Amino acid sequence: MAGVVVVGAQWGDEGKGKIVDWLSHRADVIVRFQGGHNAGHTLVIGNKTFKLHLLPSGVVRGGKLSVIGNGVVVDPWQLLEEVDGMNREGVALGPDDLIVADNACLILPWHKDIDAAREGALGDSKIGTTKRGIGPAYEDRVGRRAIRVADLTDPAALDLKIERLLAHHRPLRAGLGLDEPDGKALKQSLLDIAPKILPYAQPAWKKLSDSVHLGRRILFEGAQGVMLDVDHGTYPFVTSSNVVAGNAAAGSGVGPGAISYVLGLAKAYTTRVGAGPFPTEQDNETGRRLGEQGHEFGTTTGRARRCGWFDAVMVRQACATSGVTGLALTKLDVLDGMDEIRVCIGYRLGDEVLDHYPAGMTDQHAVEPVYETLPGWSASTRGAREWGQLPAEAIKYVRRLEELVRCPVALVSTSPEREDVILVRDPFAAD
Repeated sequence: MAGVVVVGAQWGDEGKGKIVDWLSHRADVIVRFQGGHNAGHTLVIGNKTFKLHLLPSGVVRGGKLSVIGNGVVVDPWQLLEEVDGMNREGVALGPDDLIVADNACLILPWHKDIDAAREGALGDSKIGTTKRGIGPAYEDRVGRRAIRVADLTDPAALDLKIERLLAHHRPLRAGLGLDEPDGKALKQSLLDIAPKILPYAQPAWKKLSDSVHLGRRILFEGAQGVMLDVDHGTYPFVTSSNVVAGNAAAGSGVGPGAISYVLGLAKAYTTRVGAGPFPTEQDNETGRRLGEQGHEFGTTTGRARRCGWFDAVMVRQACATSGVTGLALTKLDVLDGMDEIRVCIGYRLGDEVLDHYPAGMTDQHAVEPVYETLPGWSASTRGAREWGQLPAEAIKYVRRLEELVRCPVALVSTSPEREDVILVRDPFAAD
């Protein structure tokens, strides 16, 4: 049995969709374990582009079981929209192909209302959420008032759950200037969608337990990036769940012994969507060039991503908190043609030079990057599938990042195309 967790080692958008899809042909089961449809994974397969938000990236591989784990907050309407979209593209997803954990919590229309109203009220202090209700849904989950997938089978339970929700949401919505919540309308909309969702609902933990005992290969797919983790990220400019690899176990219902390898993904440079600190950001021609060459627009929001140099301090910290075994470096080809490339190797804060990202919000905004400059390369790396196809300076760049991050590179992605990957070490074949 092999269990491989894939996590982003930056602020998300590291190319997890492609890498998970590429790895999934080695796997039997692919599991999403946290987040919601605020995730955005783009897969380029031949002449087709798939944009997924809630579905595991492995759904485009035939003969694989995809699982949405209990750690995910599920918008049932979004889920059906994605399933229908895949069907239109010739990828049929039935209950034998897709499981939704019956103990996963639902995102409701009320959650979206609250998310948008709060973000709008914050003005210049806004977090930069996708306004899709993820944070408020997790709040209800922790507050023990969430509606779960299994509740869709029980109208009487829905009445009790909705009453608990109303007790919280009535004053909250009133304070935000929103309309009175309509419990009857919510119940009816849930009952209407239930027959379409429930065929996919199962005890996911049980199916995964059986897979572990049968020696199946399981691929655990994270969303966002470790620096957006609610505990270990740039708080409060973070997501509302634990992104770190340790949550793969809790968010899918398996024990930690089911995980044998953690693959951390990082771009060969750095990007961020939305607000929050970004020490290596290049709000200049370099940043614009990286954005144009890398087509840096959010899959979920469409917003242009902020771009900057590779931050080895941040990635090293992300790898440490997630126990990363090997690194997957993506978008190396975006750096083609640069005369020189800079890498952040420390942070200056006052008279100190830090080797880690500070926890305090003020300090996170105040740090200044300490750079090391490396030579660029003029030859193209795009489409390379072997080390020998890379320019010597590109290889030196990758090796230097390994040293700075203190983690060996397992994969290098050289284009958005599915098979354009240099495999150094197969995570499923690791000892």
